[in-house]
Amino acid sequence: MIKPWYEQSFGKDYMIVYRHRDRENAGMEVRSMAQALHIPIGSSVLDIGCGMGRHALALAEAGYKVTGVDLSEILLKEARAHDPNGAVTWRHGDMRDLPFPDGSFHATVNMFTSFGYFSSEADNVRVLEQIRRVLKPGGAFLIDFLNPSYVARNLVPESRRRDEESGLHIAEVRSIVDGWVQKEITVSDGGMDGEKREYLERVKLCPLEWFQLHLPQAGLRLERILGHYDGSPYEEAASPRMIMVGRSV
Repeated sequence: MIKPWYEQSFGKDYMIVYRHRDRENAGMEVRSMAQALHIPIGSSVLDIGCGMGRHALALAEAGYKVTGVDLSEILLKEARAHDPNGAVTWRHGDMRDLPFPDGSFHATVNMFTSFGYFSSEADNVRVLEQIRRVLKPGGAFLIDFLNPSYVARNLVPESRRRDEESGLHIAEVRSIVDGWVQKEITVSDGGMDGEKREYLERVKLCPLEWFQLHLPQAGLRLERILGHYDGSPYEEAASPRMIMVGRSV
């Protein structure tokens, strides 16, 4: 059986492709998002889809009690390597079936478009239901998603670059197909006959109306929508992000 894209792509090459997502930026993003969540220092926060741990570690540095969960053991190993003092609790798990008891956290965050991965509509809805389940009553949630309208208007069809540290060449071809934005990634040594490793990333372009329908059904109340990490309000035509903040009902 062929593994779904999210089980193939989030490995060692992912760490090279997204090396430019640095920890300094993560710190700035977290400070902005913590203000939007309105939760006191010391609150328990779950980072869903924590990846290499940039945001989870920044949250811990800001004074929160943080748990990071991800499906990729490779990315979790990298996260632990950047956390020698154990500031964050790292857990392996699927966001469709979070490995935590009901009401475990004061807040959840879902950063860097770690949503809309699943072909099944029910699976994407299931993620929202799991967020509600692990939140305490009145707990805060934040979903940092792409803005579908902005993506459709500003999609860069193709880009190429060289990773300075590894010397590897990275080619990315982007397209929108049947309501999904997808990126075909090729990692190679740049030679004509060299090894090429190919990956596909796909995210469902869930519009705001999708979340406005399914969040309440999952027991989550949408209270605020930001359009960027700087805290600016969401504008459908102009905002690069669709950052949704609210509370469990």
